Amino acid sequence: MKIRREDQVMVIAGKDRGKTGKVRQVFPEEKRLVVEGVNIIKRHTKARGGVRQAGIVDREAPLHMSNVMFVCPQCHKPTRVGFNLRDDGTKVRACGHCEAEVD
Repeated sequence: MKIRREDQVMVIAGKDRGKTGKVRQVFPEEKRLVVEGVNIIKRHTKARGGVRQAGIVDREAPLHMSNVMFVCPQCHKPTRVGFNLRDDGTKVRACGHCEAEVD
């Protein structure tokens, strides 16, 4: 998987197009991820004893991975993520524009 938790991403499709945020959670099986401050939905919650109060809660819903693009920490551009092999044989993620190592 090319996008991981704590990566900076930009939304390229949908109602939040153009917004950027950090990836909070990744669901690789469903190819979805949760981005901080993006795709906010209203959840109607039921009261649970003394634990929480009933009401409408804003929360972030998962986005499909195809609707976001990785933002390079060096060149600050939304880009595709590639892979490079180091001399010692380890595989590292690399920016598609500036070819800088991400990890």
